[in-house]
Amino acid sequence: MEIVPKDAEESTEAVEGVHLSLLAGAEEMNVQHFSIEPGAEVPEHSHDNEQTGYITNGTLTFLVDGEELDVSEGDSYAIPADEPHAAENRGDVPVEGVDIFSPPRENPDWKD
Repeated sequence: MEIVPKDAEESTEAVEGVHLSLLAGAEEMNVQHFSIEPGAEVPEHSHDNEQTGYITNGTLTFLVDGEELDVSEGDSYAIPADEPHAAENRGDVPVEGVDIFSPPRENPDWKD
């Protein structure tokens, strides 16, 4: 069993204003905490991981196949593997939440 204490989180800034922290992981999945500052954007990308998530603060706008989908505090979501998606924080507070990836995913560096 793996336990990752809150104070052990090491944050990576994947792009300006988007902070990611890898948490517990196993062979088939891992958990990642995210914080997205107001005005910050996650560029369009896709990955071979299934992704589910839960918003704990704020509202995140996903851009998927020409649609804008708002996911707010208390909402969860699922993104199939290989589906292109982007996200924006259009609000005035940081968006925070957790994502679960299967298979496990490392912190991306969308700056490259």
